[in-house]
Amino acid sequence: MNILRKLVVPMGLLSVLCAIPIMAQIANTVTFDAPSAFYVGNAKMPAGSYRVTQPDADSNLLLIETADGSHSAFVEYEVASSNTTHAQSDVTFNKYGNVDFLSAIWVEGRKSEMQILQSKFEQNTAKAAAAEKHSLSAKGAGQP
Repeated sequence: MNILRKLVVPMGLLSVLCAIPIMAQIANTVTFDAPSAFYVGNAKMPAGSYRVTQPDADSNLLLIETADGSHSAFVEYEVASSNTTHAQSDVTFNKYGNVDFLSAIWVEGRKSEMQILQSKFEQNTAKAAAAEKHSLSAKGAGQP
């Protein structure tokens, strides 16, 4: 019985410690469905379901990845403040001709957006065509 107790206590502590990072990741996620391919920085992402997380709360870096984890990219962002609280989570794209670039992420209840920094590829694409902005609804759980 004493051996069992010695095993149960460490295993219980280990399972609690493993669950804490999982809870933090769920609280820092925005999800959206992209109906067509788009670029995040220099990475081309296929149409599908996506998850946006902020791996390190101390940096302005986001991880954009497909729900199945088959495609992913890190991208830098800047915070842009607003006077009003955003009513719903959404993602905004810049469209140049027939090419979409992820440009911003809003999280419901926040007074700021995360503006994705333009890659050289997007800057060059923007020289050839004017950007048309369009947004998709997203589901947010905390600020990514």
